[in-house]
Order: sequence, then structure tokens, then C-alpha cells
Amino acid sequence: MKKVIATLVASLFATAAFAQTPAAPAAPVPAKAEAAHTKAVAKAEAKETKAVVKADAKEAAVVADAKADVASAKADAKVSKAKAHHKASKAKVKADATKAAEAVPAAPAPAPAK
Repeated sequence: MKKVIATLVASLFATAAFAQTPAAPAAPVPAKAEAAHTKAVAKAEAKETKAVVKADAKEAAVVADAKADVASAKADAKVSKAKAHHKASKAKVKADATKAAEAVPAAPAPAPAK
């Protein structure tokens, strides 16, 4: 009889240990927020690529027209590329800031100090 009771108690503890549900993640990022962030970054990269291609095409067209304007065209293209890179990096930073701002409200507020 003692063995049967010991077996039942042991099985009770064993099943209780394995019946635990896994802890929920602390603050999961919503899928929509992640998708919006990815979309914003992709859009910024696409704009940058388009601006760079446009600047390269402009440079190529000017080089074909006259060699005298090559230096000026290269300078203009360099400025256009720099502007495109700057705009793209600003858009990426803005997208990251938006993502961070959405993640911050999900954190619990700290308790006031006594």
C-alpha cells in the first residue's frame, strides 16, 4: 500500500512539473508594427535607389553631350547622390523612431519611489 501511495504522489509531482505552460514573451512586437517598419525602410531604400539611378543617368547624358560640362555634371550628380542618401537615412531613422515609439508604451510604467 505504501508503494502505491508513493507512486501516486510521485506521478502527481511529475505531471505537475510537465504541465507548466511556457512563460509569455515580455513585450512581443505586433506584426503590423514590424510590417509597417519594414515597409517604410523598403520605401526609403527604393527612393534612394531611384534618385541614384536618376543622377547616374543625368551624368551619363551630360558626358555624352559635351566633355566640357563633365566636371559640372559630376558635381551635380555627387550632390544629388548625397541628397538621396541623406533623405533615405532620414527616412530610415524616422521609421526606426516610429517603431521604437510604438514599443515604448507596451512597457510597464515604473513604480514611484518612496
